[in-house]
Amino acid sequence: MSASNSVLVEMRRFAGWRQITIPLVAAALVFDVYGGHPLLTFAAAALALVPLAGLLGHATEELAVHVGPAAGGLLNATLGNLTELIIGVLALSRGEVEVVKASITGSIIGNLLLVFGLAAFIGGLGRQKLSFSAVAVGANASMLFLAVVALVMPALFQLSVFGSFEASGQRIEHLSVWVSGVLLTGYVASLFFILRTHRGLFRGDRPEHPTLGRTAAVALLFSAAALVAIASELLVGQIAAVTTSLRWTQLFVGLVVVAIVGNAAEHSTAILAARAGRMDLALHTAVGSSTQIALFVAPLLVVLSPLLGAPMSLVFHPLEIAAVILSVGAVVVVAMDGETNWLEGLMLLGVYAILGVFFYVLPGS
Repeated sequence: MSASNSVLVEMRRFAGWRQITIPLVAAALVFDVYGGHPLLTFAAAALALVPLAGLLGHATEELAVHVGPAAGGLLNATLGNLTELIIGVLALSRGEVEVVKASITGSIIGNLLLVFGLAAFIGGLGRQKLSFSAVAVGANASMLFLAVVALVMPALFQLSVFGSFEASGQRIEHLSVWVSGVLLTGYVASLFFILRTHRGLFRGDRPEHPTLGRTAAVALLFSAAALVAIASELLVGQIAAVTTSLRWTQLFVGLVVVAIVGNAAEHSTAILAARAGRMDLALHTAVGSSTQIALFVAPLLVVLSPLLGAPMSLVFHPLEIAAVILSVGAVVVVAMDGETNWLEGLMLLGVYAILGVFFYVLPGS
């Protein structure tokens, strides 16, 4: 068997049932090219992104094991939310700024309440309590507080200077870029904390032995990223038609639908880890992903947005800001003591359900 064939067989074996993404992406392309109903294209692309997000995340982890602890940690930290970044870039290139903003806040809220809540609830069934590192909780809480400040201050500036929450003018764009620079600096500092000064607290979060060879891991990573880009392009291209057809607001589509699709990998990883009693990994997957989105993905999209022809500021809808603040507060209350249980997980899920219903019934502008 040739080397290329063996790599292909290795990739197929690793992908397993997630190979269903190929016919789903193909179906979305057929619906899009031959004028199928926009809902069919949107649904097929969204369904394809669910296993693709997980496959992309697992390929990143496999490659991270090959390159060593330090470089692997950096690779996981930069590519861990590549699905959300790809969706954001493609949406901005189409001018869907509000959808991108909503998907950012939706990913933060979804990881904190839905993913962590499910992990605590399912992992806590049959157990008295679930324990994890209080230091890791404190580090993530401090980074999330920085993100909350970054969300609140531009909105307050816009309201105090211009009397509305509608972002306008170069001044707020420049302010957003400066704040994004602070967020990215904070993210780099957090990487130094996790990978250097306090790496012992996070060492157990990564697999020690790879399942894939290096070549297969690289090939799978690029293949999954390409399929994510295609599915994301099809998904984003149908947002306007879907919101009109279903009478959904862009805020709900970005905050709930796109965010859940993009965070599919975190859902499965965190739940399986919590069920196995590895609550530190579940915490790192759910809460750590929120901090990565807030301190890396969001500011990076702000910096890239002028190049994509759709300048994006950090002025978010006031209800989005309130939802993020409530989500961060709820997780801090639940997790700061370093332990949780199924009831606290259920309460987090209840908060997410309330916010989801609230944004569903919220009328459009």
